[in-house]
Amino acid sequence: MSNIILPPQKQMTTMLGHPVAENPIDRMFDEVYAHYGLHWQFWKCDVTSENNIPAAVAGVRALGFAGACITVPYKVVSIPHLDEIDEDVKAIGAVNYMTIKDGRLIGHNNDGKGVVKAIQKVTPIAGKRVVMLGAGGAGRAMAVELAWAGASHLTLITRREAQGTEVAQTVTRASGVPAEWVQWSGEVCVPEGTDILMNATHLGAAPQLEPVPVNWGTVSKSTTVVDVITNPRITPFLNASRDMGCPIVNGVEMLVQLAMQIFEAWTGIKPDEAVFQRAVAKALGE
Repeated sequence: MSNIILPPQKQMTTMLGHPVAENPIDRMFDEVYAHYGLHWQFWKCDVTSENNIPAAVAGVRALGFAGACITVPYKVVSIPHLDEIDEDVKAIGAVNYMTIKDGRLIGHNNDGKGVVKAIQKVTPIAGKRVVMLGAGGAGRAMAVELAWAGASHLTLITRREAQGTEVAQTVTRASGVPAEWVQWSGEVCVPEGTDILMNATHLGAAPQLEPVPVNWGTVSKSTTVVDVITNPRITPFLNASRDMGCPIVNGVEMLVQLAMQIFEAWTGIKPDEAVFQRAVAKALGE
């Protein structure tokens, strides 16, 4: 009888969220793991209820995952179930990934760092007036990081007053930058003088591809338009912006920037950006 040599157990990483089906993050990470010769794998876990978050987070520890991402709508509610959070999470009030050290789950947030790097490839942030549509777990992190990056003013347009005012207060408390809440009601009229307009909602994601209800007559051609959606790369929101001649920043670029930081935190390997860019393009079938 011949001896069968079994491959080593794969080191698992994951993402907890709902919905997660259209997010290309698993295919991107698996491609990068393979490039660096790592016997690792990435699993997306669709946690359909907030009631299951305590068990899901506990499962990350119990099943020996090497790291985990946390996406909408659980970036805030997951915090009490972690063992430790870093200073960014304390300031922002949301978490988007965790590292595991000696069995302890440590929460971090680099959502905003990813979007700042992506925007700065197109335009400086310092001194700019920013308008953000939506202010959920990712949006609040981005708002704070944009303020830390030197934005002069933030306007948060949301349907829920409690959410918008709380995030505006968080921004000012964390950075000293003035921030205000504006009610989202019907078609959004973008305030005059807006330098950066960002969609931080789910509108435009595959497969629905819903348009963001913006009055494009109120948007200047000099406004840089940003979308956090990762699939498709060019959303209806960005397509309309590009047709107007506005500079655009897509969510895939943001994903690449934050994913590289997460990869390095999990593996200790500083990745080549080109590897991630090729991996995400392949994941999206581009």
